[in-house]
Amino acid sequence: MILKQHLLLTLYSFCGILLKVAVTKSKVKGSQGSFPITQNVTVAEGGTANLTCRVDHNDNTSLQWSNPAQQTLYFGDKKALRNNRIELVRFSWHELIISITDVTLSDEGQYTCSVFTMPVKTSKSFLTVLGVPEKPEIAGFMKPALEKDTITLTCNTSGSKPAADIRWFKNDKEIKGVKEVNASGKTFTVKSTLELKVDRKDDGATITCRVDHESLSSAPQLATQVLKVHYAPIVKIIPPPELPQEGHYLTLVCDFNGNPTPEPVIWTKDGGELPDPDRMTVNGRELTIAFLNKTDNGTYRCEVSNSIGQDNAEYVLFVYDPSALADQTATDHAVIGGVVAVVVFITLCLIIVLGRYLARHKGTYLTNEAKGAEDAPDADTAIINAEGNQANADEKKEYFI
Repeated sequence: MILKQHLLLTLYSFCGILLKVAVTKSKVKGSQGSFPITQNVTVAEGGTANLTCRVDHNDNTSLQWSNPAQQTLYFGDKKALRNNRIELVRFSWHELIISITDVTLSDEGQYTCSVFTMPVKTSKSFLTVLGVPEKPEIAGFMKPALEKDTITLTCNTSGSKPAADIRWFKNDKEIKGVKEVNASGKTFTVKSTLELKVDRKDDGATITCRVDHESLSSAPQLATQVLKVHYAPIVKIIPPPELPQEGHYLTLVCDFNGNPTPEPVIWTKDGGELPDPDRMTVNGRELTIAFLNKTDNGTYRCEVSNSIGQDNAEYVLFVYDPSALADQTATDHAVIGGVVAVVVFITLCLIIVLGRYLARHKGTYLTNEAKGAEDAPDADTAIINAEGNQANADEKKEYFI
């Protein structure tokens, strides 16, 4: 009887412990579920920030949002602070979402969501506001540069937070600059300096200053500058492809490249003026000589200049006799024909010699085979006898030698 009472007492104690543990776990779970859940928010200046507060387990207890100055913005679905930029997005016993439109840098800070239980439970959400950099500007290029000069360009942008990054490009190729960052209140002013030694290839090149920043999600900010480079001309004369002949026309082209554009084009012959203006005419870059003759032989010069410098090129003219060219052409044809005839003759000789060699060896084989078949009773014996006769003949021939 005493043992039975002891067992019952032990069983009741064990059940009590289990019930106490279950109640404790339920309280802990309910306590954890009643804590508010928030997230940090990042938004670009001028954008809209949504602040969200959620509670998994709530027994109809109101939620509240307050700003970094601990001013209540919303208590439940009731607006507490008169600010047209702050609006209610969604409200329930488990969720409170508010929005702040046209965000400014002054809105940055730590916002608090509170659940008014006993005790009050809170969760923090930090609002980060990105300062958007202003459109960059390139300075330092006021007039055309001279070839081999070193120019200095600067690119500035302000209002970024954090500091923006500046990159330089010449056409599509990135080039290095030197960056300088200065703080101005909550934002930064960024300046980049580029030093560039220019040549004639840089004339018309596009220099681009590109500003990269995390607030520029769609596209970076760009500023461009087209370079103008002045350089002295470079000249060459382009003759016609055919040889100049008596009685024909000749056109020489003075091809040049310079900036500013060189003008006018001056043509001379043997260091003096053109001797026959009636037959020798200049049209822009071209010199045309009509009805060529031997007196036109000589050195022709094209000369151009601009404000940077001058250059010239020369062409030595030799007028050919058409009949001499025809004789030379006939001689060339005769030489070519002779070479072809020799090649054909040698080829035919090789074919004849090769044919005779092959025919002779074939006859020797047939003769030896016939000799082996004279006294042979069958074909196999004939072949063996032929091989023996051939060997004996070779031995005799070798002995004779």
